[in-house]
Amino acid sequence: MPSPGVTIIGSGFAGLCMAIKLKEAGYHDFVILEKAGELGGTWRDNTYPGCACDVPSPLYSFSFELNPGWSRLFSPQEEIWDYLRACARKYDLEPHLRFGTEVSGLEYDDERALWRVSTGGGETFETHAVVSGVGALHMPSFPEIPGRERFTGTAFHSARWDHSADPAGKRVAVVGTGASAVQFVPVVAEQASRLTVFQRTPPWIQPKPDLPIAGRLKRAMETPGGARLLRDAVYWLLETRAVGFTIDPRLMKVHQAMAERHLARQVPDPGMRAKLTPDYTIGCKRILLSNDYYPALTRDNVELVTDGITEIRERSIVDAAGREHEVDMIVYGTGFKVVDALNEQNIVGRNGVKIQDAWRDGVEAYYGITTAGFPNLFFLLGPNTGLGHSSVVFMIESQVRYVMDCLRLLSRTRAKALDVRPAAQRAFNDRLRQRLDRLVWNEGGCTSWYLDEHGRNRTLWPGFTFEYWARTRKVKPAAYELIGA
Repeated sequence: MPSPGVTIIGSGFAGLCMAIKLKEAGYHDFVILEKAGELGGTWRDNTYPGCACDVPSPLYSFSFELNPGWSRLFSPQEEIWDYLRACARKYDLEPHLRFGTEVSGLEYDDERALWRVSTGGGETFETHAVVSGVGALHMPSFPEIPGRERFTGTAFHSARWDHSADPAGKRVAVVGTGASAVQFVPVVAEQASRLTVFQRTPPWIQPKPDLPIAGRLKRAMETPGGARLLRDAVYWLLETRAVGFTIDPRLMKVHQAMAERHLARQVPDPGMRAKLTPDYTIGCKRILLSNDYYPALTRDNVELVTDGITEIRERSIVDAAGREHEVDMIVYGTGFKVVDALNEQNIVGRNGVKIQDAWRDGVEAYYGITTAGFPNLFFLLGPNTGLGHSSVVFMIESQVRYVMDCLRLLSRTRAKALDVRPAAQRAFNDRLRQRLDRLVWNEGGCTSWYLDEHGRNRTLWPGFTFEYWARTRKVKPAAYELIGA
């Protein structure tokens, strides 16, 4: 492979956005490396029944490429994947895509100020800058349960759905009750002869205000400015949800009351309601949206088990109460290795420092984008840039604009590389920690995939998205060391 100026890793929303903005700036010397055979990231990988976005699609899309053709306010997986492929075609990204190319390592050459990229196929090439758009929701997490490998029936993670396995007429077990499970459980419940849902911690669930985009609404979206107006309205509506996250956990009571009313309306049995009522402050874990999950749990063929799983046998699951549940199929809706997805990368920076050593006290970056000791390496959706209330596509666009400003700074100064100063990174993360420590994720009893092994939130941005947009609008050259200027 010829040595490109910029190497983009991943072809989901983040990677495609970076590529589009490079082309718009007249820069064509880049490649997009994708380990899979098709583009799409999360929306290619997750094909489980009922898979859909839990952020309204007018906002869960690029601001520069609005789509008036969404069929619903919360679009299904296939439509989002189609949208991403359409963007790649429109902006002529196909010549830059390299499918089946997994990055196995990155190593910085101090003398030449270049990155050496190694791929799983044994290929090695050099590049001036690397933009990592791999995201965090791509490494399935499986629970450590004794005997899990002994199971002789069909078993798979929801992010690797086995479409050859038909749940019709079978005894199915679902382990986990997170964002994916609340979408596929209602579908599986209608097909399986018996469905057993194993819940460790109940999620807070609010009504999903979904509706078809048809008739008058569809005509409005197709008018000049209509789609933009709807996007802006959705943005500011969702931004109001951030108040409890960003100011004081006590302000989350309104959201909790909404979830409690939703539960009371859909689950008449007080015993079942008690099992489904979380004991943590709403917002500690992701707030889920669903209109059909609770009704699915009340079906005659569905059982909710809140006792922990102690063992998996060849054809059964044993719970902590000693009950043995015979099953033919197990679906793990147990989420992803979020912090590990960043921390397990094979990246060697300046002076031979591994990324794991740089992050030995916790995964962190400057505005979630750059890390001291790793020049010209940019993370999209890096540490503390995820969201619990709005669209990460908004954050991606802010980050891509920031990376473009970094590249322009290099061009203006004729420097070979830039490296964020440790003091700037430390000051930013100290402010971040001070803010996070008084918010909902530091409430007693909060355990979440947002948190690392030390109980610190390394995943979410603790503020409004317009704050992040404002702070990343322009690069501060004083925060960076320019190498080879």
